[in-house]
Amino acid sequence: MFTGIIQAVGTLSGVEARGGDSRLTLGTGKLDLADVRLGDSIAVNGVCLTAVALPGDGFVADVSRETLARTSLGNLSPGDPVNLEKALTLSTPLGGHLVSGHVDGLGRITAIEPDGRSWRYHVQVPDELARYIAPKGSVCIDGTSLTVNTVDGARFSVNIVPHTQQETIIRTYRVGTGVNIEVDVVARYLERLLLGDGAARSGSAISEAFLAEHGFLK
Repeated sequence: MFTGIIQAVGTLSGVEARGGDSRLTLGTGKLDLADVRLGDSIAVNGVCLTAVALPGDGFVADVSRETLARTSLGNLSPGDPVNLEKALTLSTPLGGHLVSGHVDGLGRITAIEPDGRSWRYHVQVPDELARYIAPKGSVCIDGTSLTVNTVDGARFSVNIVPHTQQETIIRTYRVGTGVNIEVDVVARYLERLLLGDGAARSGSAISEAFLAEHGFLK
C-alpha cells in the first residue's frame, strides 16, 4: 500500500524487452533507498513494482504484459521522468489516502487552466470508471493522491498547488497526456459488497436495473 504522496521524481534509464514483458531500470534521484531490500515495493507513476535488483543509484523491476497493457508504463522512453513512492509502513504519516498501486485505467488530460496560484487540470477517464469518482472524493493520478473538485460525466477536475506542481511529474503534463488512474479503493469494495450474493454470478455488476430492483432508485 501507498499514500499517494510522491517522495521523489526519478528517471527511466533503461528498458529491456523480455519475452513480451519488460524489465525497467529506474534512477531514483533523491529517493532514499537505504531501507529498501530486494522484493520491496515501489510505486512508479502509481504502479506498484517489485525491486528485483538494486544497482545502487536506483532499482530494476519487471513489468508484466498485463501491466504494460493497462498502464502508461509501456509508453515511457529512457529519460522520461517518473513519480516514485516507497511502500508505506505503520509509522508512515497517511498524508494522502490509501493507494494500492493497482491502476484501474488510463485517463487523458483534456484542459489545463490557471486558477489563482494553482492550476486546474481536467481529466477524461474511461466511462466504466466514472461511477467511482465523486466530488471532494479521492483519486490517484500517476501515483499522486488528489481531491476531486468537479465531476461532469466521465470528466473531472483537480487543482494542483505550486508545491505539488514542482515536486511531481504533473508539471510535465500537456493536453493529451495519458495518465494512470486509480480510483478510491473504498468505492471498488463498496460496489462489490452491494452485489451481495449476486457477486458470485459471472458477469455481475452494478447497473441502474440492479439499483432499482434493490430499492436504491425510485
